[in-house]
Amino acid sequence: MRPPVAERETVAPEALRLPPRRDLAPYWLLLPTALYLGVFFVYPMSQAVWLAVSDPRSGQLTLEHFQRMSDDVHFRDAIRNTLLITAIAVPVQIALGLAIALMVNTCFRGHTMFLYLCAIPIGISDLAAGLIWLSIFIERGYLNAALGALGAIQQPVTWLSFERRDWLVSAIVVTEIWRATAIVMIILVAGMQLIARDYVETAQVFGASRWRTLLEVFLPLLRPSLQTALIIRTILAFQCFATVIIMSGRLVPVMAGESYFWYSLYRNANVASAYAVLILLFSGSITYFYLRALRQRELDVPR
Repeated sequence: MRPPVAERETVAPEALRLPPRRDLAPYWLLLPTALYLGVFFVYPMSQAVWLAVSDPRSGQLTLEHFQRMSDDVHFRDAIRNTLLITAIAVPVQIALGLAIALMVNTCFRGHTMFLYLCAIPIGISDLAAGLIWLSIFIERGYLNAALGALGAIQQPVTWLSFERRDWLVSAIVVTEIWRATAIVMIILVAGMQLIARDYVETAQVFGASRWRTLLEVFLPLLRPSLQTALIIRTILAFQCFATVIIMSGRLVPVMAGESYFWYSLYRNANVASAYAVLILLFSGSITYFYLRALRQRELDVPR
């Protein structure tokens, strides 16, 4: 009698397949962005940090350049003016950008043309914006011409003068608000397009008013876009330079302007880099604060 033949093991077809190869397409797509950031951001930033903390003669680490920066006669004014312009301009830009975005989101008749008109300042450079508003605020500018035509003033008013530095700062703030509010508006409009209409309709079904729907439904869902707009605008406000130079020269010193003057006028790249590192520290600190304060908290849902 022949012994029984052992049953042959059956192997699943999936086990015979080779392990899948790692798809490198996402990495190739990210490579141009990584190269761009490395060449135009990481490398210059590392060079600026090295210039700020190194002795050009011996090459050793030193804090001499930061000490010289802090002893500069314009140092405290530059920090104060930069923080003041940022503290006034950024909240107003966020409020105006949010208001315009909410108006556009209602889809009223002509809202597309209204959006295009509000977005015009995006295509205008900082220098051009400064020149536009300089032509408004100078002694023979459009503002004095309009006030004179209305009979509000008898002779031209000198808006931009050393005696009224508060007017100088106000003119810079107005220029910055007009120039950069459109950036905030575009970010918030894009964020609103991602919010499902179901949330608003559900709030209306439960009897929530428009104001309560905005505060408790719309704004929490818009938090990531608000966070992005705040970070971008605050960092760019710390770097405010061209509009300040056009409107006031050096009468209103700011950190970016002092970095430029130390590099071009005094021929001292080390102190200029120290100012750049200071701007970097301010930008990193405020970004960390925004990320912590406006972070999305996950809900603990019982399973």
